[in-house]
Amino acid sequence: MDLTNLSIGYVALSQNYEQPGDKRRFVHYARSRNLTFEIADPSKRYDLVILSQSADLSVWCDYDLGGAKVVYDFIDSYLAIPTNEIKGRLRGLAKFITGKSKYLRLNQRIAIESMCLRSDAVICSTEEQAKDISPFCNNVHQVLDVHSSVHKRTKNDYKSGKVFNIVWEGMADNAYQFNFLKSVFAELEKRHEIALHFVTDLSYKRYGGRYGKTYTRDVVKGLCKRVYIYEWNEFMCSEIICSSDLAIIPVDLMNPLVRGKPENKLLLFWRMGVPVITSATPSYERAMKEAGLDMTCRNKIEWIEMLDKYIMSQESRQVAGIAGGKIANENYSEDKTLRQWDEVFQSIF
Repeated sequence: MDLTNLSIGYVALSQNYEQPGDKRRFVHYARSRNLTFEIADPSKRYDLVILSQSADLSVWCDYDLGGAKVVYDFIDSYLAIPTNEIKGRLRGLAKFITGKSKYLRLNQRIAIESMCLRSDAVICSTEEQAKDISPFCNNVHQVLDVHSSVHKRTKNDYKSGKVFNIVWEGMADNAYQFNFLKSVFAELEKRHEIALHFVTDLSYKRYGGRYGKTYTRDVVKGLCKRVYIYEWNEFMCSEIICSSDLAIIPVDLMNPLVRGKPENKLLLFWRMGVPVITSATPSYERAMKEAGLDMTCRNKIEWIEMLDKYIMSQESRQVAGIAGGKIANENYSEDKTLRQWDEVFQSIF
């Protein structure tokens, strides 16, 4: 299969392809395989169109110029949201009002289903997502992120100092998920000196990413006595993470959208050899089982017990960091991920 002579359009998350959803997914694949592509224009003919989750579904679900093949990179669990959820019903209207959709499609769920029906292949990131998509497309592939752009260092020292350093990395609008851990940190601070380190954006906008500017410091303020925020950049991300003693990934298990996220963040920490404690989402539990680890939590008591254990034990942190790194770098290597993208395109040409 040779894609180099095809005209390829890509609906990007960012004009400079710097968003993680661009550079860790199709853009990385295209550059690795020497493919030429452009920002997709629905008025133009292409041999192949790849849609990210920023694609205007009100336009692209009806795209049919020149018999183009369409691949929908649909990696979040929107189909897991109950059909009667009010916020989900308003999502289509919000996209129209904010200009993200050219045409009004009130029911965003139906728009997503229509896009899956139109697509020649749909890419997702978890088993649960694949199951939800399969009624609308019989060509579904699971592909995770490539982390080579940000993985620049691997942890090799698991000693901790007087202050135990806990790190989190991610998009700032997900930092609210730390709120339920406030009482957990208060309990831990009775026995340990701890510090929280956030590698993220210093601010973000709510309501579709366009309105309601929020400062991250206000979201995480008061979680514990020592809270530090670092503006995310791929050159220092590894340094900050590997200098910490432990990473954590709290997830709102009552929210089907965030509960259904894949193991990408966990694998990023593991690639750096960093031990990780997570909430007990399906994807994190599968990955932990694969690595022979038991580091997921379902409630505050489990978070306190798990954190206490790994704060106290250098050996446990080292075992977890090495085991996670082995799984991430062997079972989820960049080469394997690129071959999965190859399989997507082989399936439609």
